[in-house]
Amino acid sequence: MRHIFLWLGGVVALCCHHVRSSPDAKRLYDDLMKDYNKLIRPVPSNTGTLNVSLGLKLTQLIDVDEVNQVITTNVWVRQEWNDYKLRWDPSEYGNITVLYIPSEYMWLPDIVLYNNADGNYEVTLMTKVEVRFTGDVRWEPPAIYKSYCLINVEYFPYDQQSCKMKFGSWTYDGWAVDLKPLRGYINDSIDIKIGMDLSEYYPSIEWDILQVPARRHTIYYPCCQEPYPDITFTIVIRRKTLFFTVNLISPCVAISFLTILVFYLPSDSGEKVTLCISILLSLTVFFLLLAEIIPPTSLVIPLIGKYLLFTMILVTLSIVVTITVLNVHFRNPATHRMPKWVRRLFIQILPRILLMRRPTHRARDQDHAVNNRYSHDEDPRVAARRQSPFGNQQQQQLLYVQPFSPRMDTLNQDYEEFRHRSAYSTDVQRAIDGIRFIADHIRETDAFGNTVQDWKYVAMVLDRLFLWIFSIACVVGTLLIILRAPSLYDTTEAIPKKFCYNVTPGSDESMECLFEAKDSISSLPA
Repeated sequence: MRHIFLWLGGVVALCCHHVRSSPDAKRLYDDLMKDYNKLIRPVPSNTGTLNVSLGLKLTQLIDVDEVNQVITTNVWVRQEWNDYKLRWDPSEYGNITVLYIPSEYMWLPDIVLYNNADGNYEVTLMTKVEVRFTGDVRWEPPAIYKSYCLINVEYFPYDQQSCKMKFGSWTYDGWAVDLKPLRGYINDSIDIKIGMDLSEYYPSIEWDILQVPARRHTIYYPCCQEPYPDITFTIVIRRKTLFFTVNLISPCVAISFLTILVFYLPSDSGEKVTLCISILLSLTVFFLLLAEIIPPTSLVIPLIGKYLLFTMILVTLSIVVTITVLNVHFRNPATHRMPKWVRRLFIQILPRILLMRRPTHRARDQDHAVNNRYSHDEDPRVAARRQSPFGNQQQQQLLYVQPFSPRMDTLNQDYEEFRHRSAYSTDVQRAIDGIRFIADHIRETDAFGNTVQDWKYVAMVLDRLFLWIFSIACVVGTLLIILRAPSLYDTTEAIPKKFCYNVTPGSDESMECLFEAKDSISSLPA
């Protein structure tokens, strides 16, 4: 119970202290605002220069719109200056050293974002201003800016962008309001390495921040002698490529390598042209998808666009080559005569280079069938006479020539010699003429079939040749195009989220600790 009374007594005493201090704060505010004019620049003389320090605290990289070339950031705009009208003696106002005044009643520097993209050039949320007894004023309102950013899509999706935010006074020149960076400024020719405060930055899921330099510029226009200073903050960001590698690059590479299988597919399947057109349609879909996520620029062709264009050229050439191969495959002696150079090049020379061996099982099987038909120690002529159904010895001597015998070519000579030696009946002569016709037909059919098989073999050699050519082209083209992206070889580490908890946010120590955090991450306990 005793502790409860003590706690209540402390609360009452604190409330009484605030009650006593409120009249002092009210009196101080009334005295400061009595003759204060927010429209007049707070300098002792009209020719005096008011020094304004500007700094940005980046809290979030909201969006990078590549199509519209706009970057959206969430920042705290910190502005500091000295107002001589807002000075007081703390001993006269209850030792009050800091007073918070609504910004609507004070003079504020009209600092705007020059490269604004949505029309809101100024800060929209008017927060209170922190005023110290020395006249030092600090105003740090939050703002969401949309600024123009020239997107370089040459190496998309392995790209790195550099976006600028240019701040300056819209009304005053450099002799009236001298704008300078909040910290780290030496002169206009030296960049400030750490231009933004990243102590409260929340990492983006799509981009890594590599650098945040800042630089002050002084511009002289032809119309005026006065300088016009501005401060340009630069955000160097690098895209995280895992999403695009899995969902865009990998399917494109897989589809491009499907082009090789067109030349491995047999011509008799009838699906070679269908496969080529299907691959071409798939690449067209990826082209449409790519056009929606990159800006419609005519300055450069994106990296993935180059690769898709290269793949579409390969697919188009594969369609032309496939149609040519199919034309060769279905040729026959009735429509085409095979030149000697074609036979020598595609049947004798190229198969050896391409490590192809034409099968010869057909001739071996025929020879094997003939040899099995007759015994090894019995002459085929004797076997024919023994197996002939005719009783006449001379007829048996004629009919021993079999249709598939190697001696079929001598049938005409045997027949003419036999006609001069003997005369036969009409039926026998008709049988002999029929056998001769059958033998000639079989010989012509075999020659026709051999020529057709030669054309098909030439088509198969062409398929194998273009299989190697397109395989090499796909591998070399993929490596030369994809591996050209500089970010693939960039070992710069991204700025991580803050690991400094024992320093004042926004101070120099916090910024130094932030950039040194990358070395301490590895030493953190797992």
